[in-house]
Amino acid sequence: MTGGRRLAPPVRLALLCGLLEAAAGAGSRALSQLSDDVPFRVNWPGTEFSLPTAGVLYKEDNYIIMTTVDKEKYKCLLPLIASGDEEEEKDYKGPSPRELLEPLFKQSSCSYRIESYWTYEVCHGKHIRQYHEEKETGQKINIQEYFLGNMMIKNPLADPDQEENENTKESTKEIPSKNIEGQMTPYYPVEMGNGTPCSLRQNLPRSSTVMYVCHPEAKHEILSVAEVTTCEYEVVILTPLLCSHPKYRFRASPVNDIFCQSLPGSPLKPHNLEQLEKQQEMMKMPFRRVKEEEIHSTKEEKFSSIHKPVTVGTHQLLTVGTTHISKLTDDQLIKEFLSGSYCFHGGVGWWKYEFCYGKYVHQYHEDKESGKTSVVVGTWNKEEHTEWSRKNPARTYHIKEDGSQTVRMVSHFYGNGDVCDLTDKPRQVTVKLKCKESDSPHAVTVYMLEPQSCQYILGVESPVICKILDTADEYGLLSVPS
Repeated sequence: MTGGRRLAPPVRLALLCGLLEAAAGAGSRALSQLSDDVPFRVNWPGTEFSLPTAGVLYKEDNYIIMTTVDKEKYKCLLPLIASGDEEEEKDYKGPSPRELLEPLFKQSSCSYRIESYWTYEVCHGKHIRQYHEEKETGQKINIQEYFLGNMMIKNPLADPDQEENENTKESTKEIPSKNIEGQMTPYYPVEMGNGTPCSLRQNLPRSSTVMYVCHPEAKHEILSVAEVTTCEYEVVILTPLLCSHPKYRFRASPVNDIFCQSLPGSPLKPHNLEQLEKQQEMMKMPFRRVKEEEIHSTKEEKFSSIHKPVTVGTHQLLTVGTTHISKLTDDQLIKEFLSGSYCFHGGVGWWKYEFCYGKYVHQYHEDKESGKTSVVVGTWNKEEHTEWSRKNPARTYHIKEDGSQTVRMVSHFYGNGDVCDLTDKPRQVTVKLKCKESDSPHAVTVYMLEPQSCQYILGVESPVICKILDTADEYGLLSVPS
C-alpha cells in the first residue's frame, strides 16, 4: 500500500458500526458476515492505494459504502476471512507437511545464521551446529563447536506406512503454534537429538526442535536460535514449501485490516473520529506523568533493572544490564561491597550473573520446576591474583590535562571455576571494575564477554567505583577510602 497514514489500533466491528452506518443492500450484508469476535484495524489510506498481495485476501467487489452522521462517505474494502479458510482446510487433500518438506531434506541443503560470535549451521535432516572460528599466529584456525542436534529422532521420510497414518491423522490433529514476532504462527516440528554432551545436565546430549514455518518469500533461512532450557534449543526456519498447505499458510497479521477510502467531498478520516482520538490522547497524558513519577521514585528507593542490547567489538556479548542499587549511604555501600556482603547482579535472558567482590563470580538460571542451575565462573584467591597481576596490568590510568593521572579501571583475576567441557580446564574470569559517571549516582552496569572458550571478562561500571579506585595498590586491590 502506498500513500498510507498512521494505523489506528485494533477495533471491534461494533465500534466501527457505531461510527459509520452501512448503506442498505449488498454492502450491509457483507458487513454482517464478519464476526464481532475478530479484531479489526481500520486504515485510512490516501488517494494512492493498492491492496496487499500477501496474507488475508481482498476482492475489489467486496466492499461497503459507509456514511457518518455528518454525511461523510467512505468506501471500505473488507477482508475475505474465516469461513473460506475453514472450508479450504477441511477439504484439503494435497501433500502432507512432511511430503512438502521432502525436497529440502533430500537435497542435503544447509542454512546459516551469523551472529557477533557464533555461527549457526542447520543442515536439514542432518545436524545443527554452533561454531566459532579463530585464527592464530601462522594462520592456524581453531574451531570451537557444539552440535545442538544430530540425525532425526523421527525421520520425516522414513516409513511409508507411518506417512499414511500421519496423513490420516492430519485432518484431526491440532497444529502446534508459537508466538513469532508478536503473532501466533503454526509450525511443523522436527526433533533432533544426540548432540554434544552437556556438562550442566550430567553429560546428557544436547537436543533441538526445528520449527519449519511458512513464509512465501523465504529461502529456508534461520529466523532464530534460542536455548529454551539448559542445552535444549528451538530453531525457527522460514520456508515457502509449507505455504501450499492451508493449515500452515502465511498470515500477514493476526488483526484483519479494513481499508476505508474517502469519497469526493469527504475528509481523509471522519471528523468525529479525529476528535475522539484527540480526547483519548489527552486522557492518557496525566496517567503517563503519574507513572513516570512513580518509576523515577522507585529507581531511587528500590532495586530495579534496565536491560539494553549492546555490541562490543567482535566478542560474544553474553548479557548486559544496568541496575539502580538501593540508596545506602556511599560509605556503607562501599564497606559492604568491599567486604563481599553486597553483591552485584546482571544479565538478561536465560543466564544471570552474580559478582561478590573478593569471593566469586557465578552464572545461574532459576526455574520454578527445576530450581536453580548454577555455574561457578571463577573464585577469588589473593595469591593467584597477585601472580596474575605480575604479568597483566592490574590498573588502567586516565591522564588529566595537567599531566596528573588517576586510576580509571582495575582488573582482578578469578580462577578455579567449574571445569569446562570444551577445554577440560577450570573456567576463569577477569573482572574489570571501571569508573563510569552517570546521572544516577547508584547505577551499576554489568556485562559479560567470552573472548575465548570458557575464559570470560566481567565488566562492572558505576559512579560508586569512582570513589574507591584511587585506593588501588600495585596489584589493583581496593580498600575503604580514609
